[in-house]
Amino acid sequence: MDWRVIWSKRVDKQLARIPVYLTNKFFAWSMVVERIGLLEARKMAGYHDEPLQGQRKGQRSIRLNRDYRAIYIEHRDHALGTIEVLEISKHEY
Repeated sequence: MDWRVIWSKRVDKQLARIPVYLTNKFFAWSMVVERIGLLEARKMAGYHDEPLQGQRKGQRSIRLNRDYRAIYIEHRDHALGTIEVLEISKHEY
């Protein structure tokens, strides 16, 4: 299955406000998903890809660092999968 990663202008604005190294990590994750697929990208320990619960059930997150997460949902259509990044947010403990 081929994958693509998309996000809105809102996410672009959020990316502009976080440290550059985190933005680079996000773009690296996007490239990995598009090149080797989502299931393989989930196996990469550095991103801690995990399903969310509660109000965010059906969404997943990856860790950009201890504080920041990228929240996404996946859409599957026969031969194409789309990852829609909903937000880049500061994780509150």
